[in-house]
Amino acid sequence: MHLAILDTNVYIGHWERGLYQDGLDAIRKAYIVRHSAVVLSELRRGARTRDAQQLVLQLFRLARICWEPTALDWWEAGRLVQKIGDGGGWDRNKRRDFQNDTLIALTARRHGATVITADLADFELLAREVRIPVLLVT
Repeated sequence: MHLAILDTNVYIGHWERGLYQDGLDAIRKAYIVRHSAVVLSELRRGARTRDAQQLVLQLFRLARICWEPTALDWWEAGRLVQKIGDGGGWDRNKRRDFQNDTLIALTARRHGATVITADLADFELLAREVRIPVLLVT
């Protein structure tokens, strides 16, 4: 069975707007979903209500296997953010936002996993550079 990491926006869209149920059901049948330390951190950082904080805490507790970036992933992320950011003329804020996606992509590559996202824009850029499969959840 194939491995996958869900991007932060998939959780948020599902939890806050009830999106992607059919897509997530199909993903659970086709993939073993692993948790990303970067995604869990983003979710925790953005959890503003008590209910949201509880959802993130429950997810964290369920995450028996949690993949995290290595020092080499961080080093490579700096190169990729610089290269792609320079090519796109990105400002400092866009580069900072893109770094987490880069870390997620590099972690997925190390484990041979697909990144499942609700927003292909950044991950399509990364897929070309990092050579990872990316799937849009619908």
